[in-house]
Amino acid sequence: MPARGGQPTRPLYSPAERARRDASRWTLVQGILAPLQFLVFLISLGLVLRTLATGEGAQMANVSIVAKTLLLYAIMVTGSIWEKDVFGRYLFAPAFYWEDMVSMLVLALHSAYLVALVTGALTTAELMLLALAAYASYAVNAAQFLLKLRAARLQAPSRLVLSPEGAR
Repeated sequence: MPARGGQPTRPLYSPAERARRDASRWTLVQGILAPLQFLVFLISLGLVLRTLATGEGAQMANVSIVAKTLLLYAIMVTGSIWEKDVFGRYLFAPAFYWEDMVSMLVLALHSAYLVALVTGALTTAELMLLALAAYASYAVNAAQFLLKLRAARLQAPSRLVLSPEGAR
């Protein structure tokens, strides 16, 4: 598949990597955790914005941010195992290098939120703003992974096999 400028690009998965991806139980785990985390993100985002706008609901917003962060940790650990299964390394496989780099920022911001929450280092408004920064980085990271998923689908070998007569 040519990239901009006509230069060929490496497929996201080699045939062996694609086979390992399809055989890994962690592929299904990622397929369940990713949309679940996104749903919790959307709910939490609403609660954070409500708290910032009205000053109310801080406890519920904090609970939702902690839940989102725990899901993030789960998807990062299982994603690393998935990456090891598919690419032979836990992080920074060439195919997902930039996604993993941004994931480190996402983890750092979510973890900073937890530390600030537990230590009382920030006011409620400051906590909510830190959560928004974490969520913005998460949104960028989620977009990266969605673009990779789309690229993988576009690069996938066609599963449609036509008979010589052109049957459906």
